[in-house]
Amino acid sequence: MRNRHLKHLRIVGILAVLSIFCWGCETIPKQPLDRLKPSAFPVFGDDMSFDGLPESIQRSLDYLYGKPPDKMFRFGADQYPTTHLIASLQAFLTFIESRPSRQELERFIKEYYLVYRSIGDQNRQVLFTGYYEPFLEGSRQENEIFRYPVYGRPADLVTIDLSQFSEKYENERLTGRLSEQYLIPYYDRRQIDQGVLLGDNASIIAWVKDPVDLFFLHIQGSGRIYLQDGGVLIVHYHASNGKPYRSIGRLLIDEAKIPREEMSMQRIKAYLKEHPEELADILNYNPSYVFFKTETEGPLGYLDVKLTPGRSIALDYRLFPLPALTFIEASKPVLDANGSIDSWQPFKRFVISQDTGGAIRGPGRADIFWGNGAYAETAAGHLKHRGQLYMLIKKLPPGQ
Repeated sequence: MRNRHLKHLRIVGILAVLSIFCWGCETIPKQPLDRLKPSAFPVFGDDMSFDGLPESIQRSLDYLYGKPPDKMFRFGADQYPTTHLIASLQAFLTFIESRPSRQELERFIKEYYLVYRSIGDQNRQVLFTGYYEPFLEGSRQENEIFRYPVYGRPADLVTIDLSQFSEKYENERLTGRLSEQYLIPYYDRRQIDQGVLLGDNASIIAWVKDPVDLFFLHIQGSGRIYLQDGGVLIVHYHASNGKPYRSIGRLLIDEAKIPREEMSMQRIKAYLKEHPEELADILNYNPSYVFFKTETEGPLGYLDVKLTPGRSIALDYRLFPLPALTFIEASKPVLDANGSIDSWQPFKRFVISQDTGGAIRGPGRADIFWGNGAYAETAAGHLKHRGQLYMLIKKLPPGQ
C-alpha cells in the first residue's frame, strides 16, 4: 500500500518537500580526497600491531562480495569497481598476516598502493570524535521506573532516494510521512517525546528509565538494553525522522553553561542532572530522532556489518567510499589509576570506513568506534582532536 501511494505522489508535493530539504543543505565538495605523490605519503604504522584489523577487513569483504562487481566506488576524482576494492583489501589482509615491520609496511604500500588524503577542513585537518556501545537498563513493559520508550520504525515513515528525481541529489535521501497523498516532514523530537507516536503507529522495543541515556543511545546509534527479566536486547539504528542533527553540546557552549574546554559527553550528562528544569528544552534543541531494530549481534554499522573496536570509523558516506582501507593519525586518551584522563597520546592506525552518522558531515569529520566498557565511554565522550585521514587502494594493473 505504501509503495502504491508513493508512485502517485503529486509533483507539487515532491517539489515542496525538496525545497524544505534543501533549505539546510551544505555544500558538498566534489573531490574530498586528493591523490598523493609517493613523496608525500605519511609515515605508516599501527599502534595496535594490526590486532583486530584482519577481522574488520574480512567483514568489509563479506559486504563487498554481495555487491555488483561493476558497482563503482569514488576516491576523489577516481573511481574503482567492486572487484578492485575486493582485490585491494584481500592483498592488504594477506600482507599483514605476517605482522610486517614498519620498513616492510612502507615498502609494500609504496610499491603496490595509491594513497589519498582527505582535504579536511579549512586548515586541511580532520576533527576526530568517538562513539561507543552504551549499556542501558530497561523493561519490556512500562512501569513507574521505566517510562521512556525505545521506538521501532513507525509504520507511516517514508524514505525517498532523491537521486531518482535529479542527479544533483546523488546520495541524498528524504524522510517524511504521507498526508492526503502529500509528503510532509516527519514529527520532530519534541512531538515524539510528547507521545504523538503512542498507539498503533510505532512498535515499542523496550522502556528505559533515563531520558538522558536514551538521548545518547540515539547519538551512538546502537547499544544493549539489560532487561529486568534478565534478558538483553541488542538495538541498532533502523531509521531517523529526517530532521537535521543539532548539537546540544554546542548549545551549552554558546549559552555559556559549559566552558568549551570542559565540553564532553560526561560533562553534558552532569549538567542535565544538575538542572532537570532545563532538560526538555535542551534535549529538544536537537530535533533529530532515531528509531531502532533488534539484532542478534552487534553493534552494526551503516553497512550492517559488525563494528570492530578501534578499527571501525564513521565517515560522511556521501563523500567517502564505504568500506575502504583507511589510515588515520589521531589522538587517544591515557587514563590514570582512577580511570580519569591523564594525557592524550598521538597514534597512527589502519581502520576501515564502515559507518556514518548524522553529525558526521563533510571531509573534515571522522568518528572512531571504541567498543564498550569504561575506557570506550571515556574515549568516546572526550575525544575532540584534529588529525589526518588517508585512504588506500591497490594500484590498477598496467593498461587499466
